[in-house]
Amino acid sequence: MARLDVNRSGEMEVFVRVVELGGFSAAARAFRMTPSAVSKLVARLEGRLGARLINRSTRRLQLTPEGVTFYERSVRVLADLEEAERGAATSAAPQGRLRVNASVPFGTHFLLPLVPEFLSLHPAITLDLVLTDEVVNLLEERTDVAIRSGPLKSSDLVARKLGETRMVVVGAPAYLKRVGTPATPRELERHNLLRFGYARAVEGWPFVHRGAEVVISPVGNAQASNGEALRQLALGGLGLARLAAFQVKDDVAAGRLVLVLEDHNPGDTEAIHAVFLGAGGPLPPRVRAFLDYLSAKVRLD
Repeated sequence: MARLDVNRSGEMEVFVRVVELGGFSAAARAFRMTPSAVSKLVARLEGRLGARLINRSTRRLQLTPEGVTFYERSVRVLADLEEAERGAATSAAPQGRLRVNASVPFGTHFLLPLVPEFLSLHPAITLDLVLTDEVVNLLEERTDVAIRSGPLKSSDLVARKLGETRMVVVGAPAYLKRVGTPATPRELERHNLLRFGYARAVEGWPFVHRGAEVVISPVGNAQASNGEALRQLALGGLGLARLAAFQVKDDVAAGRLVLVLEDHNPGDTEAIHAVFLGAGGPLPPRVRAFLDYLSAKVRLD
């Protein structure tokens, strides 16, 4: 039986704040405690659990594998407590800071236009939106939800699929007039192919030619760290780019970009998921509200 003099939820809350704020001093300020008191509390928690949770150094704190597991479970337990309290209250409106990480194209074409309505529906939420095509560690970056494209790696994250998008090759009319429109995938060898500057799950451009798969390695004089930058380079007439259809559909409809080699498009798609921590337990209301809103509003190909 648990000892009554052990405030387990209080210990969890302090430990979680140490992790999220990155140190004992910051957590101490948040709780109006001394850094030594916070340090002793965490040490007492480690002693009771019989496991080291944090590796301490002069520069930073680093979670041990046991610390990562305890942090994730503590977050879920505290979320359960918060939800129970909110459920008993007369008002259970989602509130608090919500940090969302998304790729630049998805953020530009989907999230940013939706932000005003979402925040008008949930005025007690403060949104912290980070746009990058790099895959971030949700725990280290203190991120609630990340939007990821392509195949998901096996992890402890929970994923909610938002949809799928086709991949297409596009070029500006001025570029195609200057260099010519390729009729087969092999003709891409004389074209300037704009590519991503980081490793992707599928590096080459796949096509179908005469019933067989052909993969072209993109070679060109420019690369970029995100899809929106590649789109701008393609719009400027620098070369051809292979991008998500949702990202360029307005440009194609307006004639700013032209679909290339559609007869050889294999029809491959990229799935887009919202991923988050919290397997096995209820989500904080702010996270659940955001995920439900995305599911209702996002419409891909």
